[in-house]
Amino acid sequence: MKMKMKVTSIFAENVYSIKSSRSRKYNDIVEKKAWREYLFIILIFFALGLLFVKLLSTQIFQGNYYNSLADSNRLRTEIIHAPRGIIFDRNGNPLVYNTPGYRELVNGKVVFLNKEQALPLLAAGAKNIEIDSLRHYPLADAGAHVLGYTGQISADQLREPQFSGYQADDVVGESGIEQQYESELKGTDGKILVEVDAFGKVVRELGQTDPIPGQNITLTLDKGLQEAAYNAIRTQKKGAIIVSTPDGQILAMVSQPSYDPNLFTLDKSYKPSSTSAYKNVTSILLDGTNQPLLNRVITGTYPPGSTFKIVTAAAGLQQNIINDSWTIIDPGILHVGAFSFANWLYTDYGRTEQGPVDIVRAIARSNDIFFYELANKIGIDKLSKYAALFGIGHRLGIDLPGEADGVLPTVEWKEKNVGQPWYTGDTYEYGIGQGFLLTTPLQVNSWTDVVANGGTLYKPTLLLNQKPQILHANLLNTTNHNLIQKGMVEGCSPGGVAYPLYNFIVQNSKLPIDGLDVTAPTASEAARAVTPSDREVALACKTGTAQVGGPTTPPDAWITVIAPAYHPQIVVTVLVENGGEGSTVAAPVAKQVLDYWFTHEASDIKK
Repeated sequence: MKMKMKVTSIFAENVYSIKSSRSRKYNDIVEKKAWREYLFIILIFFALGLLFVKLLSTQIFQGNYYNSLADSNRLRTEIIHAPRGIIFDRNGNPLVYNTPGYRELVNGKVVFLNKEQALPLLAAGAKNIEIDSLRHYPLADAGAHVLGYTGQISADQLREPQFSGYQADDVVGESGIEQQYESELKGTDGKILVEVDAFGKVVRELGQTDPIPGQNITLTLDKGLQEAAYNAIRTQKKGAIIVSTPDGQILAMVSQPSYDPNLFTLDKSYKPSSTSAYKNVTSILLDGTNQPLLNRVITGTYPPGSTFKIVTAAAGLQQNIINDSWTIIDPGILHVGAFSFANWLYTDYGRTEQGPVDIVRAIARSNDIFFYELANKIGIDKLSKYAALFGIGHRLGIDLPGEADGVLPTVEWKEKNVGQPWYTGDTYEYGIGQGFLLTTPLQVNSWTDVVANGGTLYKPTLLLNQKPQILHANLLNTTNHNLIQKGMVEGCSPGGVAYPLYNFIVQNSKLPIDGLDVTAPTASEAARAVTPSDREVALACKTGTAQVGGPTTPPDAWITVIAPAYHPQIVVTVLVENGGEGSTVAAPVAKQVLDYWFTHEASDIKK
């Protein structure tokens, strides 16, 4: 029996379904492939678009920037260092000048080189060597503190307003006149624009701006006198000398110990003098005991000892508290409670001054008893008020950095700083320049100027051709000036305390004999055969022996001298720290300075 198969619709649909599924898979594969191709093309166009935008930005919008970079790689600016101004003394002698040299920048630090050191480095292709002028100080140790030295500017200085526009490798004044007149002495650097090749070698110069040298300045200093002052005190361990005219011009200024400023500014081959105490910069910087960088003339503060009796005398006379008829009888020692205050003559020799002691004799003999009682009679407040008019307790304004105020004690000052009331004994000590009173040698010199010129306190200055600036006038009337002057003249004469200056004689035939300031000495005065060129010069002076430290510490030795006495040319003030008595130690130092002045200078100071 034959069976018939029936074709149903379900079979047909299944067949169609299989064919349709296969077709869709094929189409999906084709579509994915096409999409990948489109994506690839899109990415290519996107990348080309980015490249175009970058190119457009580089060429159009940042073209100037990249041109500048290209030029900076091809062009280079070289600095031409401007020489600093030259510093002259009052007579036209150079005190500071420049010498040819080079500088090398090593790890940000400027190192000075001479020609022999620089040329091999340049031949080897060194790129950090620059032509420069090196600072030279012909006075060496003799002028260090007043002239100062130069050095590379510090990071702290660069942040200060006055150094705006300076570069990290610039050289500036670090002390003294170099620092004080930095803006005048520093010039304006020049520039050279050069083209270089890929190896940094100069191909050609494209342009140049010449440097402008610093301004030259002329000081009131006298070079010869400055050297004489240094030679007079350099054998002392510590001290100071200042020489001025009566209107405040500084002729010489020396602080001891000193140092050679050339060690800071010249190349390493430089060797200081055999007499210099310091052979290199390190030894200068590390000596914390002697502090050679300290300018003792303006920064050191000391009890002035009996040199202050000039001020005590002026305060008593000018305020009509005493006059020339006021006298005391010297008992040798005063007792205040459990404390004793003696005169130096009684302490050293067990003696007293015989007879009445007036103001002239008290100054000439430096009688402590007289000034104890005078200070007590004036009173602490009046004495301090008048002392301030003489420039004590505040800066005088000299054109040098680092001036100290000193200490002018008062009742209020002691209560605030010591925590104790003011006692009578404090007034006694104050009257003879001891106790809490502290002054600089510059201040001692300036109040001596007041006596030398007849009653005016001038601002001390180091820059020549300035009009003298009056700080206080009419500090002494004629009568009181003459009394103080007479006491100081007798202090330098036989019977006074400054015995090394008795009968001060020099050999200088140019000094005209006037019978007052300058006379012809006798054989007894000269203690030798008198020559036609011998001249005896009248001096006025006040010594000081200031107690410091403990009883075993030697006192500071002082003297301040007016010369000649009646028509003064100069005032010489000397301090020798822990030197001993002023008459024994300081007076011979001052005598050397006076010897130079009256032997080598004419009768008139060059203005």
